[in-house]
Amino acid sequence: MAKSSQASWGGRFSAGPADLMLRFSESVSFDRRLAPFDIAGSKAHSAMLAHVGLITAKERDAIHAGLDTILAEITAGKFTWSTQLEDVHMNIEQALTKKVPAAAKLHTARSRNDQVATDMRLWFKWACAELQARLRATQHALLDLSTREGHVLIPGYTHLQRAQPVFLAHHLFAWLEMLERDHARFAAVAKHANWCPLGAGAIAGTTLPIDREFTAVQLGFVDEKGRPRVTQNSMDTVADRDLFLEFAAAGAMFGLHASRIAEDLILWSSTEFKFIELPDAFCTGSSLMPQKKNPDSCELLRGKSGRLAGNLSALVTMVKGLPLTYNRDLQEDKPPVFDTFDTVAICAEVLAGTLAGITVHPTRCAAAVADPALLATDLADYLVERGVPFREAHHAVGAVVKLAETQGKPLNQLATADVKKCHAGYGDDWATVFDLKRAMAKRRGTGMPGPAQIKKQTARWTKLLKEGAGS
Repeated sequence: MAKSSQASWGGRFSAGPADLMLRFSESVSFDRRLAPFDIAGSKAHSAMLAHVGLITAKERDAIHAGLDTILAEITAGKFTWSTQLEDVHMNIEQALTKKVPAAAKLHTARSRNDQVATDMRLWFKWACAELQARLRATQHALLDLSTREGHVLIPGYTHLQRAQPVFLAHHLFAWLEMLERDHARFAAVAKHANWCPLGAGAIAGTTLPIDREFTAVQLGFVDEKGRPRVTQNSMDTVADRDLFLEFAAAGAMFGLHASRIAEDLILWSSTEFKFIELPDAFCTGSSLMPQKKNPDSCELLRGKSGRLAGNLSALVTMVKGLPLTYNRDLQEDKPPVFDTFDTVAICAEVLAGTLAGITVHPTRCAAAVADPALLATDLADYLVERGVPFREAHHAVGAVVKLAETQGKPLNQLATADVKKCHAGYGDDWATVFDLKRAMAKRRGTGMPGPAQIKKQTARWTKLLKEGAGS
């Protein structure tokens, strides 16, 4: 049975929504987490209303005091939320009005459309800063692991086949690069969020003499010189969901990176590789097989990447084809981004914890990297330095590899006379190529895994992470 309307829009209706519709349409169960931002927006809005003379300074002060009281109640867990009041905005407004009669004027010159757009932009700025801090912590864990164990040589892989030798530090620095791009993506989202929507109203602003730039400054929507940044089209302001998509996309990309890192760790910790030991605190055992140590943190990181991708997919599907401006579909924009925030936050922390507890097994790494086939490309380079065209050198090395397979010997143990028969370019010193120290030292170029570059990149990351400690 429909009940009499108590909603902010109820004046036009003779009866309120059915209980089923209330349960179906309420959003306060998830948007209540916007309360601090909603209150900040209401304080700035009321300050602006007083600034332009639409309310008195006394009314503004009473509204601010009432909002502070409500925020304290919410923080203490003493605020009573009602689904009958639909959302965070109306819950706070109705509670405020009971305390402060002047609060009946608070909604002057604004709509829930520009109100929630403001709440979310404030939330995005906060959320991005929070996630950037967690990403930095993960990067610090990687740099610490590199400082501790980065000197160990391991095989690098392509197609999951041993390819060429690299220092462990070089592999870890690859992960640092991935996370740095994630950090930059969240910084970009925060920058794009830094435009104030208040004043756009429901769709076409207001006829009242408001000062949007004043509100923007009050809320910190300013550029690097302190100048207000205000959205420029009222219709786009209330319809735009690009930030939601960008935030979810940044989260999904982090999820992909975390998943790929986790996969490497899973492989490296397996009995077949055993390059590393994962910390017990981030693993579990089997309920049946007592010998098992399962890489659960890494497997969950890998699994949660699908959840983050799903949040992005949900938002893209929701927004596609919506006409301007606001449609109730857009209420469903918040659960995916809130879940993306929660998931990225805990995944970054778990990844940092897992990395911090890793033990490297240098003997197993040394045995794997001792495979002379890892330096087959270096042998081709040796021929190039002796004047052999690379394509010809490639075939000449292939012939030596085939010879080694035929004789059942490692590459570096073939007889020099047999190697010379494969190509005239081989000299008596051909086997000197199979010295790992020589091989790594020759990789001196930018972005390569040689000792000089590892030292340079360590200094770079140490400086970057120190400078970005608060970002």
